[in-house]
This record gives sequence, C-alpha cells and structure tokens, in this order.
Amino acid sequence: MEEENEQCNSVIDGNFEEVCPEKVIKFKPPLYKQRYQFVRDFVDQHKPKKVADLGCGDTELLRLLKIYPCIQRLVGVDIDKEKLHQLSPYLGEFVKPRDLDLTVILYHGSVVERDSRLLGFDLITCIELIEHLDSDDLARFPEVVFGYLSPAMIVISTPNSEFNPLFPTVTLRDADHKFEWNRMEFQTWALQVANRYHYSVEFTGVGEPPAGAEHVGYCTQIGVFQKNSGKVTELCFPEQHDQHVYETVSICEVAVRFSYILSSSVQVYKTSYPSLQQEKMLKFVLVGEVLILVERLRLRQQRMLREQKDLCSDPDNTDSSGPPQVVLGAVFTEAEEARIENSPKPFCEGDKFFVPLQRLLAYPKVHRLRVTEERMRSLIADSVQLSSDGSAVMDDLYKSWDYQFEDY
Repeated sequence: MEEENEQCNSVIDGNFEEVCPEKVIKFKPPLYKQRYQFVRDFVDQHKPKKVADLGCGDTELLRLLKIYPCIQRLVGVDIDKEKLHQLSPYLGEFVKPRDLDLTVILYHGSVVERDSRLLGFDLITCIELIEHLDSDDLARFPEVVFGYLSPAMIVISTPNSEFNPLFPTVTLRDADHKFEWNRMEFQTWALQVANRYHYSVEFTGVGEPPAGAEHVGYCTQIGVFQKNSGKVTELCFPEQHDQHVYETVSICEVAVRFSYILSSSVQVYKTSYPSLQQEKMLKFVLVGEVLILVERLRLRQQRMLREQKDLCSDPDNTDSSGPPQVVLGAVFTEAEEARIENSPKPFCEGDKFFVPLQRLLAYPKVHRLRVTEERMRSLIADSVQLSSDGSAVMDDLYKSWDYQFEDY
C-alpha cells in the first residue's frame, strides 16, 4: 500500500525550515520508486505470468508492471475504492500490441478476505501494506495470503523502525500505520509464517542509510518468500471454492475493435490489452508491415531499373556493385540478411510488381509474428492484391505519386 508516498516523502524527501538541512535524509531515487524498482527487477528475473498487488492504492505499481511481456494477468486489490485508477490501454498499445494477451483487473475489497479469483498466482506483492493492518487483520493475513491463496512467490515490504531516529521528529511514518517493526520483529514474524506455510524467506531492503549509520539497516525492509516445492499447506479453514467477496466497482472492457464498453453494476474493473494472440490485432499488424515492405521494395525495384538504364546509356560506367541488398532505411543482422537473400526475390511482369510471400516472411518484423505462408495468405487476402496463384503480393510498379521519390 503506497498511500503514504506523499506523506512519507514529506518526511524523507522534504525540506523542513525548522530542521537543519544536514538532518534531512533524501533518497535518490525516492524511496517509493526504489520499492517499485525492486519488484520490477524481481519480475524481470522470475518471469511470473500471473501477478497480484494487494493494497495496490493508486495502481502505480500495476502501471509499471503491465509493460512486462511475461505477465498475462495483473490484479490489484485495495480497500479504498477512490484510489483505484483505471488502467486502460494507450493508443500506442494498439498500434504496437503485445505478443501475449494481458488482462488487468482491479478489485475493491479487503486483503484479509478470501476470494477464489486470486488462486493460482505466481507472484503476490504487498508493498507497504502490513503496517496498515490492525492486530485482528494481521493475524488473518497469513492464513489468507500464504495459506489460502498460496502463490509461488510473495514479496512483502514494510518500514524498518530502526531507521526512524534518523528522520526529524518521526515516531510513525504515516498516521494510518498501526505499527512499525524493527528488523528482528519483522524477521521473526516472517520466519514463523514461512515455516507454518512451507515457504522459504530471504531478507533484503531498499533505502540505504547514510554513512556512519549503517547499523540501522535499510529504510524499507523486504521479505521475499518462495514456496517450497512438493509441500502442501493444510488449510485451517473450510475449503470453499469460487468465493467472490470483493465489492462492486465497475467494468470497462477494451475490445480489439478499439471501442470501450461500459457496463454498470458488475463486480470488477477489467481491461483486456491488445495482443498478437488476438486475430484482429495480428491481422492489423501483419497487413501494416506487408504494405510498408511492399512499398519500400517497389521503390527499390524502381531504383534498380533506373540504374540499369543509366548503365546502358553510359558504357564507361563500370560500377557493378549494384544497389544495397536491404530495404530502404533498414539494418539487418548477418543471419537476417542470409534469411532474406535465401528467400524468393521480388520480380516484375510488365508494369506489375510481385513480392513473394516467402520473401515477406523473411523480413524480421514479419518473421517475428510466427505465421505460416498459408496463414499469412488468409490474413492479408482481403487487404492486398495477390498473384493468381496466391504466392505473392501484386502491386503496380509505377504510381501517380512516384515523382515525389525520384531521388530514391
């Protein structure tokens, strides 16, 4: 829960006229950004597919995590409905869609209530959350998160109270904090929870202390929990599947056709991001790349014909190096160049220009889409003109606007 960012930063990063400047500790980058970066690095290392952030607050961490291609389901839960900011895709995410589907869901509810929609996750994060729980909720927290939800990995961060004396006039860092633990208290709690629910735990942190105060440890302490393989936790509560306890927010589902559909009185906010797994998006991207490639290859073909004509009219010109074997403006690796050169070459028949589909498939931006020639043909057939046998894209060699490209 990052709701104390502004308040905490006013203590950690702020300037106080009544306090000597040398007593004010400033973190660069700010402490909340360091916490987020820790999670981002963890995701980058472990590549989880399903991630939930409990106490997600203003959803800033979710916004940062949605760019990771490994994540296919991203969930946020918070008790404060007003803080839940929607995470609709940007226009650029339609123009350049992800490889894999991504669904982002926001739930309004308590993190100590069991909801079956959070079962089976790879990673659950609890960033600056547990210190906001009262004693009853803190007692239920391990049962729900470790026992019931039982994800493969859990990251929990919380303030280190040993650092607090370094701040000016600080007892608790946020008015809503019910407690702040020192390192021994946090580690004792974490080890007991890990042992009970068959997790291992490692401790680290962010926010290094100033020189001479290294003994207090990190400003934010972090426990990284990983489930022990082969261990099954015995639930201390009755098994009840398909429990949906989170309250109504709203739903905004983003369809592939770029329209927004708002439905009232449903349980969650849900956004489906465009991806290449969706046929309409795959077609959109593929047709766009094909049109760009065919146009560039057509212009290159014109240039080759002009150079051949100039060579015939000037027999003293012995330059036989020929035009570069790349698409205009493109740079390829040796392997990519070899793949392109080993594919069927573009050709002309009269005033018609043909680019074999196999040639198009050899170029990196099309090759990465991993479609077969047959699949490509079916996807682009109603958007481009194909040769009679369907093996090549056909276009006019010369067009009315070509005078604009005479320098090519």
